[in-house]
Amino acid sequence: MQKYQIINVENSINSGQVFLWKKNKEFWSGVNGNDVLRVDENGNIDSYQNNEIDFFRENDNLEEIIKSISKDKTVKMAVKKFQGLRILRQDPFQCLISFIISSNSNIPKIKNNLENISKKFGKKIMFHNQEFFLFPNPKKLAKASINEITSCGVGYRAKFIKEAAKITDLKKIDFNYLKKSDYQNAKENICQIPGVGNKVADCVLLFSLEKLEAVPLDRWIIRILEKYYGKKFEINTKTITEKQYNILHKKIVNHFGPFAGYSQQFLFKMEREIYQKKWL
Repeated sequence: MQKYQIINVENSINSGQVFLWKKNKEFWSGVNGNDVLRVDENGNIDSYQNNEIDFFRENDNLEEIIKSISKDKTVKMAVKKFQGLRILRQDPFQCLISFIISSNSNIPKIKNNLENISKKFGKKIMFHNQEFFLFPNPKKLAKASINEITSCGVGYRAKFIKEAAKITDLKKIDFNYLKKSDYQNAKENICQIPGVGNKVADCVLLFSLEKLEAVPLDRWIIRILEKYYGKKFEINTKTITEKQYNILHKKIVNHFGPFAGYSQQFLFKMEREIYQKKWL
């Protein structure tokens, strides 16, 4: 079997999973909850909080994952083109707010909104002679007014952000429990949060709650499935109902297996690059 590069930092960070990151020469630096990570091109991490964090999921057996998802020429092409792309292990609360904001938006705008929120509500720190604002904790956002949150450019999502923060602060959502829970139970819990539908829930499950079978289905993924898998998955609509979403998710997992979330990420990265869409 072909050996795959363990980590490609550029491919992983610039793949629509995270937003509060920037590159300075040979280093990427980014906010991850109450921490800031500085990463070199080999994936070595320096943490502001001196935390040992497997942000790039180095303990995942990438060769096993690639072998599992390489079911057809399309995903094999994406894997070959973007070797070393990893699913990232994010702070769950920041991930939740990020993808609530992502609804009907684009990556540059999501990044801008999250930067505004961090500057307004987060703690300012210096790390490697750079200024960063940590992501605000749930209590801070829960206490903020709708107008204060709206001023960060998030529009109608402000009420959802505040409600998600309140629910998290009151421990009505227990991220540690959801990490250990099965996919279906975790998804049902996350979908109870206002402003969280199937796609946002699957993003949070995949990128922060250890559910590698989660497959976020947005317009990009639907376009990809129509283009490459139209007959196989019987895609005939650009918008899907909740029932259709669940049926399609099951078909995708049946085809790609338990690491279907990885296949989605490779395909998403490939298609956006084809259309030369902006990343960070």
